[in-house]
Amino acid sequence: MNTVGSLPGATQRAAAVKAAYSTMVRLVQSIGQVVHGKSEVIRLAVVALGARGHILLEDIPGVGKTTLARALARATGSKFRRIQFTSDLLPSDVIGVSVWNEEARQFEFKPGPLFANVVLADEINRAAPRTQSSLLEAMSEGRVSVDHFTHTIEQPFLVMATQNPLEHFGTYPLPESQMDRFLLRLRLGYPSRYDERRVIMRGSQFDPVEDLQPAVSPAEVVQMQDTVCLVRVEESLLEYAERVIAETRRSPLLQLGVSPRGFQSWFRAAQARALSEHRDYCVPDDFRELAVPALAHRLVLPGGSQGGYSDALSNGRAEAERILSGIVERISVP
Repeated sequence: MNTVGSLPGATQRAAAVKAAYSTMVRLVQSIGQVVHGKSEVIRLAVVALGARGHILLEDIPGVGKTTLARALARATGSKFRRIQFTSDLLPSDVIGVSVWNEEARQFEFKPGPLFANVVLADEINRAAPRTQSSLLEAMSEGRVSVDHFTHTIEQPFLVMATQNPLEHFGTYPLPESQMDRFLLRLRLGYPSRYDERRVIMRGSQFDPVEDLQPAVSPAEVVQMQDTVCLVRVEESLLEYAERVIAETRRSPLLQLGVSPRGFQSWFRAAQARALSEHRDYCVPDDFRELAVPALAHRLVLPGGSQGGYSDALSNGRAEAERILSGIVERISVP
């Protein structure tokens, strides 16, 4: 049997998978106590965390994006920081600065809010491209470089960025290189009538996130992330995924297809999804159900319209998702 990935013994693997699955279940249940009626979005957020990826939340204001980020941090017992992106925000406001220490006679690095386990980059498209790009190294490598020195960010590390797809004045569309760093793009959407009533009835003075107790430890999260790479992917399933990626690159409907980084992210997300289903192997649905949230925002339509940035004129997001869904449907699964 041809598989992708190097695996330990069956007993050790089974124990690791069981522990990682338990971690995921506890996280989903804990976050679900404060983010009502969004179990699928919560599960995908936990999948992204397990795959060591980052999340782009593209939705209208007031649907719970900040609550989801804060709840994820509380449930993992992690440090949370919120960065409000504005037009005058500087890269040093995000990363940190080197300050001269008169007593030590040397420069000391003062970490910025990026040095946390869960970072909410709120309204990221309101900042200038230079400030947006300050996140690139951290999101890719978990570290930042300042004044020729490299500073490592403590693990686990997750950036959850938000942007409002309906506002255009005073915003800067995220460049392709930035979009490619996000593992998944998610939308919360409006709550159901029942769930919205629950939120209304609890009152605005009560913050349920503050009472949320950690469901797991940061060490358990890191262990869960390490277990994701143990999930097996059959050679035939990998070939199926390769065909999907290749089709996005040669489609006449797309100017830019999925990059190798995007393919790797999709692969890793599928492994994490399998783990969330208590499996140590992937099935076709792991790839198919994550195709749109993992790949659509990486596509560029003819004329340069990004699948990751939707506006009222081009509706690029919906078009990219439609094209990608068509590709996934056309290619037969193993």
